[in-house]
Amino acid sequence: MDEDYYKILGVKRDASQKEIQRAYRDLARKFHPDMNPNDKKAKEKFQRVQQAYDVLNDPEKRELYDRYGSSFQSAGAGGGPRWTYQGPGAGGSFEEFDFSQLFGSRGSEGFADIFRQFSGGRAQGRRGGTPRGSDLEHAVEIPFQTAVSGGEVTLQLHRPDGRAESLAVKIPAGMEDGNKIRLRGQGEPGSGRAKPGDLLLTVRVAPHPYFRRRGNDLEVIVPVSLGEAALGAKIDVPTPRGTITLTVPRGSSSGRRLRAKGQGIASGKGPPGDLYAELRIVLPGSIDDETAEQIRAFETRYPLHPRAELRW
Repeated sequence: MDEDYYKILGVKRDASQKEIQRAYRDLARKFHPDMNPNDKKAKEKFQRVQQAYDVLNDPEKRELYDRYGSSFQSAGAGGGPRWTYQGPGAGGSFEEFDFSQLFGSRGSEGFADIFRQFSGGRAQGRRGGTPRGSDLEHAVEIPFQTAVSGGEVTLQLHRPDGRAESLAVKIPAGMEDGNKIRLRGQGEPGSGRAKPGDLLLTVRVAPHPYFRRRGNDLEVIVPVSLGEAALGAKIDVPTPRGTITLTVPRGSSSGRRLRAKGQGIASGKGPPGDLYAELRIVLPGSIDDETAEQIRAFETRYPLHPRAELRW
C-alpha cells in the first residue's frame, strides 16, 4: 500500500526543502518517544514521520517517490545491477541508485544514455549490493571562540529509534557559520550487513559580544580615552592567539582603524587573516566647569569644521 509521505508531514507536494524540514522538526518533537514514554501509537507515528522525512529530504529519493510512489525503494529488486555514481564535489561519498528501476529491459542501454549526461562522473558496478543506511542531518551551535581556534564539542543526539547518544565532535580551526561536518557511520544502520549511513552536521556559530568576522579577518571596536586619542598611547587588545599591543597615533579620531597583520583567523587554508581595531573615543558622563572652559580654549586654539563636507 502506497504511503502518502506529504500527507504524513502535512505539507503540499510542491513544498520547499525548508518547509519539509520545519514540518519534520515540529512532528518529531511532538511524537518523539522521549516526550511520549510508553505510548506505542506515538512511537509508530514518529517512525512514519522519520520514514517520510528520509525520503522527501533527499532530492533524489523525492524525485523517485514522486514518480513511482513509496514502492520505488523495493521496485526492481534483483532485476539488474546496482550502480554508484560520484560526481564533482561529492566529497568522496557515493549516492546509490538502481538504474534498472527506470530502464527495465533496456538495461545498460538506458544507463549509457544517462551516463553520457553526467559529463565527467564515474560509475562503478556492484552486483548484489545492499543499500547502506540513510544519512541523518543535525545542527549544532558552537561558541565563537571554538569556531576560530578549534576544539571539541559534545553533541546530544536522539536517534530515530528513541535512543539518546552523546558524540564528541572535533571542530577544526576556522570553522564558518553554515559549514558542514560529515561523521561517517553515525547515521541510520543499514539493513542486514550493509554499512550505516552518515551524520551530516550543520555548524552554527554563536555571535561574539565584541568581535565580528569578515572572511578570515576579525574586526573589533576598541574604546579609548580622549587623552589616549589626542596624545597617542600603547593599548592592549585581545586576539585568538593572545593579547597584543597596538600603538594609537597622536591625534586619532573615532573611527580610525588600526591593522594588526596576521592576527586574525588561521583556518589552515592560506595565511591567517588580519585584525582590524576601530577606535572609539569614550568621554566621561559629566564634566565640571573648569574642564569645560579648558575644552573651549582648546577648540579656539585648534578650530575644526568636522561637518563641512556633509551633504544631503
